[in-house]
Amino acid sequence: MEIYIVSITAFFASTLTLFSGFGLGTLLMPVVAVFFPVEVAIAVTAMVHLANNLFKVVLLGKAADRSVLLRFGIPAVAAAFIGALVLGWLSDAPSLLEYTAFGRVHQISLLKLVVGTLILTFVGLELMPWFSAIALDRKYLPFGGVISGFFGGLSGHQGAFRSMFLLKAGLNKEAFVATGVMVAVMVDISRMLIYGRDMAGRTSVEWPLVIAASACAFIGAYSGKKLLRKVTIRESRSWYPYC
Repeated sequence: MEIYIVSITAFFASTLTLFSGFGLGTLLMPVVAVFFPVEVAIAVTAMVHLANNLFKVVLLGKAADRSVLLRFGIPAVAAAFIGALVLGWLSDAPSLLEYTAFGRVHQISLLKLVVGTLILTFVGLELMPWFSAIALDRKYLPFGGVISGFFGGLSGHQGAFRSMFLLKAGLNKEAFVATGVMVAVMVDISRMLIYGRDMAGRTSVEWPLVIAASACAFIGAYSGKKLLRKVTIRESRSWYPYC
């Protein structure tokens, strides 16, 4: 059942978020976390996110802006390592509270508390039109890379800040989407190095789930690329509250 639910979520999230550049992790990770521990859900989502973005690179990567990649992407990669290390530290922290409900023992860990708070915060922000309309000057690109990369490494919520800073970078719609995808791949690869080290020997990867969700995300990205030709950059911004 979890494979069907996660795969359907991956398809629709991938289709919608091609335009905005963010939202796949926000939508997918909580669904995966229903079936798996939070740290595993973040890692599984990162794998699907990386596979989907690599597919998008094949579709759109040649339109990426190299100067923006350097100014935004390099700080993002460095910060993603730090965020992923913080995630590992949180996953090793002891439980804050234990309680019994419906005959089962439940735990409130520092990791669950932090990630849950981030999910609610980012979902709330992404639903607010004023937040999605924020566009910061190009001179702040390195600072934006640090913020986006850190939260990408910590919980996977990198796209909202990335899009906020790239909107004022003077990119056309193809370059905007392609540059965002390239940065996302850079962040995903860096955080996966830390996730893989931390998860080695501790838990097994649900490969059928990862493969099925990635395949559905590919189909969603391909469908989104077809629609991209028919929208303007202004119209794509209007998707933000819904992605």
